[in-house]
Amino acid sequence: MASIPSLTGTEIRAKFLKFFEERGHKVMPSASLIPADPTVLLTIAGMLPFKPIFLGQQEPEVPRATTSQKCIRTNDIENVGRTARHHTFFEMLGNFSFGDYFKKEAIAWGWELVTQVFQLPSDRLVVSVFHTDEDAFAIWRDAIGIPAHRIQRMGDDNFWASGATGPCGPCSEIFYDFHPELGDERIDLEDDSRFLEIYNLVFMELNRDADGNLTPLKKQNIDTGLGLERMAQVLQGVPNNYETDLIFPIIKKAADIAGIDYHQSDEKVKTSLKVIGDHVRAVVHMIADGINASNVGRGYVLRRLLRRVVRHGRLIGISGTFASEVAEVAIALSAYPNTCERAKLIKEEIHLEEVRFLQTLERGEKLLEEILTKAETQSIKTQFGKIILGLDAFTLYDTYGFPLELTQEIAEEQGFTVDAIGFEAEMRKQQERSQAAHEDIDLMSKDNWANMATKLGSTEFVGYAELSITATIKAILVNGELVKTAIAGNKVQIVLDRTPFYAESGGQVGDTGYIAIGEAIAKITDVQKQANLFIHIGQIERGEMAVGDAVNAQIEMSERRRIQSHHTATHLLQAALKKIVDPNVSQAGSLVDRDRLRFDFNLNRSISAEEIHQLELQINNWIAESHDSTIEVVPIAVAKAKGAIAMFGEKYGAEVRVIDIPNVSMELCGGTHVKNTSEIGLFKITSETGVAAGIRRIEAIAGQAVLEYLTLRDNITKDLSDRFKIKPEEISDRITGLQNELKNSQKEVETLKQELALVKADTLLPKAESVGEFKILIAQLPDIEPEALKAAAEKLSAKLGHSAVVLGSFTDDGKVTLVAAFSKEVNAKGLQAGKFIGAIAKICGGGGGGRPNLAQAGGKDASKLPEALAVAEAQLKSALV
Repeated sequence: MASIPSLTGTEIRAKFLKFFEERGHKVMPSASLIPADPTVLLTIAGMLPFKPIFLGQQEPEVPRATTSQKCIRTNDIENVGRTARHHTFFEMLGNFSFGDYFKKEAIAWGWELVTQVFQLPSDRLVVSVFHTDEDAFAIWRDAIGIPAHRIQRMGDDNFWASGATGPCGPCSEIFYDFHPELGDERIDLEDDSRFLEIYNLVFMELNRDADGNLTPLKKQNIDTGLGLERMAQVLQGVPNNYETDLIFPIIKKAADIAGIDYHQSDEKVKTSLKVIGDHVRAVVHMIADGINASNVGRGYVLRRLLRRVVRHGRLIGISGTFASEVAEVAIALSAYPNTCERAKLIKEEIHLEEVRFLQTLERGEKLLEEILTKAETQSIKTQFGKIILGLDAFTLYDTYGFPLELTQEIAEEQGFTVDAIGFEAEMRKQQERSQAAHEDIDLMSKDNWANMATKLGSTEFVGYAELSITATIKAILVNGELVKTAIAGNKVQIVLDRTPFYAESGGQVGDTGYIAIGEAIAKITDVQKQANLFIHIGQIERGEMAVGDAVNAQIEMSERRRIQSHHTATHLLQAALKKIVDPNVSQAGSLVDRDRLRFDFNLNRSISAEEIHQLELQINNWIAESHDSTIEVVPIAVAKAKGAIAMFGEKYGAEVRVIDIPNVSMELCGGTHVKNTSEIGLFKITSETGVAAGIRRIEAIAGQAVLEYLTLRDNITKDLSDRFKIKPEEISDRITGLQNELKNSQKEVETLKQELALVKADTLLPKAESVGEFKILIAQLPDIEPEALKAAAEKLSAKLGHSAVVLGSFTDDGKVTLVAAFSKEVNAKGLQAGKFIGAIAKICGGGGGGRPNLAQAGGKDASKLPEALAVAEAQLKSALV
């Protein structure tokens, strides 16, 4: 049998793409791991970027395409490292036909690729077909020449569907046989120890309707997938995907840091190393594509993967941070340009998240150990075995950052299961508590709004060009109930057939204004959008309105101008951040209203005062340069080709609205904007803060809001100038002088207080009692500061010699201070001031500690101070006799 040539992962990828490029396919770049499809959290398959084409929602740019697509799947995360082929991150090589070629060509090229390009022996290949797909069976048997017994008919697993309805079709797969010596009599493709699926061909030829009926598609499509890691395993002759050159260098780096040899390790250690290798590879590409660790959505997946890396690092003996060092190898191995371009950001994000988790991991592990012990001793068992309560799992999540899945994984290792239903119940309780303070303006469910939209039709938005129009009232709601009429005083939600009011979206707040008919008028304070209906929220101020009325709808122009100034300024801010701070800055959230703008962005450091100054200078220069803004609606592919930036959280259709400020900024945006940057007037940053790991926030103002901001500060400046009888430019020096005077005065007061405390302390010397060879002094000194009390106790102990001194004091607001000063002879008796006074302070509802000879503690209950001092006296007498 001829040997199989060994190819690197890079060579496999290149040969695949070249093979199909030579056959008329356009090589397309990998799409982001953040999919355009809003129904999917992450890019999970090579075909996902082409899904709109397969569903008939978008025309293809080319009839044939080929890609190497980054993918993330976490549904089998528990199998990562335990099987030879499961991963979270993987690369799917694919060739696609959009109504061009079909089964015959797809099968022939697939066979040619694996047998001639990759030179896999035909006698080590088995194929599968859907059990009713006679066409595919015949092509494999007659055109390709595969013996019928090596063509396996399979059930529903070999039928692909995009959903309950829509395009679908049978699949055909190519499997590699690791053990051909076992013969062909009992071929079982479910035996993954013998067979490995390496290539899947999907023939999209049918359409399924709502009743489940299948009819032929007008255009037949091809969607294929060849797993790069799996082909590398076969061609490199290694026992699993992890030991290929795509992943093993990452594993080796982790092993080197742990000081172990992968090949000499037991299976448990190997599993941990594989998990680290896989997960680090995943998080590197996720961060490169703009995902940041958080507790929701994609960010939660990233955080969960990173925390599993940290834990498995500890399991193999790594105690400190290491993931960012391992990530350097994954970055170097990556075939995708943005990974190297964002290398610094990737390592910083990983390091920050790892440090954060390590700070709570040890405490969390101790708590989990206590929970497991409690569950064992209290026999918390069910028909499913030993169980960890949902409340305990939620405490680990909420307090120590343990994802539920991590708790489940650790628990499973100890023979426990976790009450996931109870955990979800606790999560819902927390969400309800956090939402309790918020008034829900949407008094109807989304389903109800959708039903209404079906009956009424969509609201036509005309507010880009028209600001005052005549419209018809289609629906009125009062207290969430549909009504025919509304009268003065009613809080209402009004639906119009057309509107000039912008509904809140893309971070921009809704317009305000008025809806009027005759003498009747409704003041609109907010506009929301549900199911293509614009919901005008406000109150009838006078008269009454009825469904069917033809009304005048007019927005508040001054408010719109303020909002659009802030919105365009937000675009300028993002452009300036990319130019001055970091070209990799990307939006993570925004708010645009009449009074201010807020812009959240990815950055793992604070912005310096000089950078703030440069940002303001650049943006105000752009404003002064009077750049026109142009708006056009174009196909999304055209917009992306021009370099337009997508806005955070927005979902886009086939055509998009592009806001272009030539040579400054180009973004996809549905909001309202100024026609020329000069309309903004001025721009001022008011704050820059961190809001989450790797997320910074800038708040700023523009236009009229800047004048209000400056007027307020000018009034404050004038007031201070009048009070101090100085010029405005002298205020800073004067305040600094006053601060220095205050500090000096405070130091003098503290010195006097200490001196007074020492004088008072001297009066206590006669009260010292002899206990054996020791002197003990327990006393209360009213209203003495902690430092002064400590100095007094230390001085008394020195004067008394072999002694133990305990002093207590409290302030008017009830705060208690306790101090203990023990001589070295007392220490020799086994008494330490820190431990002693910490225990005594608990009587007053506090705690504390310090050195063996001098310690301080605090408390909250001054009424318990006499009791605490009495206990201290009794304990000292007992210990020193």
